[in-house]
Amino acid sequence: MRLPLLILHITGGTVGVLSGYVTIFLRKGSRRHALAGTVFVVSMLTMSACGVWLGVMKHEMSNVFGGSLTFYMVATAWLTASRGERETSMFDWGALLLVLAVAGAQLTYGTEAALSPTGLKDGYPPPMYFVFGGLGLLAAIGDVRMLAHGGISGTARLSRHLWRMCFGLFVAAASIFLARPHLFPAFMQKTGMLAVLSFMPLALLIFWMIRVRLAKRAIKLTPSQWPPKPTLGSASGY
Repeated sequence: MRLPLLILHITGGTVGVLSGYVTIFLRKGSRRHALAGTVFVVSMLTMSACGVWLGVMKHEMSNVFGGSLTFYMVATAWLTASRGERETSMFDWGALLLVLAVAGAQLTYGTEAALSPTGLKDGYPPPMYFVFGGLGLLAAIGDVRMLAHGGISGTARLSRHLWRMCFGLFVAAASIFLARPHLFPAFMQKTGMLAVLSFMPLALLIFWMIRVRLAKRAIKLTPSQWPPKPTLGSASGY
């Protein structure tokens, strides 16, 4: 049972990284971008779901938390882009409950690690749990705001899609390049190339978020549109 799951997990992660980098460099909104994005989503959901199940089988809760958070991020990012503006569904409520549970568990583990004699919990130090638990809480706050406002649109919708997709790509890249450096040639390990490939999704996320914000500011309003009417959630990405 474990071997097929492991193969799916590794295959999904590999295809996810490759398709993720292709997607992020393609023109946004193009047909090729949509196709590559679909491959990325399917691969990442497969990788994270298998990772969660393997974590349960091996009693490795850190993998359960990481896989669940990745699944949540990618699924909500895909849903944000696939449906129309100002739309919500019951799935959003289920996703909110999931991320709250995962974030709460991570913060609990982080506290236990900080209080333990070894400074570890299941082999990991407190910062790892606190960082990912904090990201989960940040995502949950965005979900609450979105649901309270009856959906999002415009820049907020695009920002939500971008940061959640890039987070998923970062997890997959780090899981391959940082966690398993022995799989790559020595020159990649010595030159820092593996670290660059791992953190590139975060750098690209910053680039695209800045570009989105600047593009929004560059829009010129016609006289009939002045003064601009504020839109709920238009100032931040959930």
